[in-house]
Amino acid sequence: MQKFTLWLAMLAMALLAATAMRAASAADTAKTPASANAVHLAGADNAAYVANPANPATASGIVLGAGDILRITVYGSPDLATETRVAETGTVTVPLVGQVPVAGLTVPAAEKKIAGLLDSGGYVKQAQVNILVTSIQSAQVSVLGQVNRPGRYPMEGKRSLMEALAQAGGIGPDGGDSVTLIRTRDGKTRSETIDIIKMVQSGDFGHDYALAPNDVVYVERAPRFYIYGEVQRPGPARLERGMTVVQALAAGGGLTPRGTERGMRIKRRDASGQLQVISVKQEDLLQVDDVVYVKESLF
Repeated sequence: MQKFTLWLAMLAMALLAATAMRAASAADTAKTPASANAVHLAGADNAAYVANPANPATASGIVLGAGDILRITVYGSPDLATETRVAETGTVTVPLVGQVPVAGLTVPAAEKKIAGLLDSGGYVKQAQVNILVTSIQSAQVSVLGQVNRPGRYPMEGKRSLMEALAQAGGIGPDGGDSVTLIRTRDGKTRSETIDIIKMVQSGDFGHDYALAPNDVVYVERAPRFYIYGEVQRPGPARLERGMTVVQALAAGGGLTPRGTERGMRIKRRDASGQLQVISVKQEDLLQVDDVVYVKESLF
């Protein structure tokens, strides 16, 4: 009798375990569609589709234009995949459909337009079109001058002045504190100098303008002064804001054993271009392109 009771207890435990396993399996099945779709989309035919969310070149803010290179795929129809360039006429060639005007459209709008043409033409019902912009040529800004990586950069969505400088690697060691922004609006080209250091220190980013295609950002070389005579490192040096004569002496490495701080002079050109020789004191301020001369001590 005891063996029979023990056998019944073991059978009941087995039944409970089986029931729990079926419940867990049902829960996993309920979650399967999303996972299955994700795995399905990760196939070779739709690799570009999966890459979209993390790829800035597929941002909805991009406006297509001539020269842009597009990779177009249609879900479930790998034979319709194509890589094409937007022609000067603003069109791309899509299999079965032919020439499709896309210039001036955002990526989602172009996807919707091509999908509509495939659907209305009876080629693919409820077509799901994906466009990956592999190269943006129609919307670029130029970042030139004293930056670490000068060149032309694609505008992948909205981009501000500071973001363009960051993309170019930031201002180089010889770059100044101000940049020049050259923009063409309504057929008129304007140039504006923007003090980057002042903008950052004040926290007022009102001049961190949103850029448009073909804008030019130019970073000037930092202003300089020159020092020679009885100093350790004669030659050109960076002129910092509010720099004094004694600070210029420090930038030159200090005095040589024969040098003296007395009788220092500055050669400076006035507004008319005439060269002037000025006797200065240690606390006097320097100006751009000043030439500081340090005399030899007589004793």
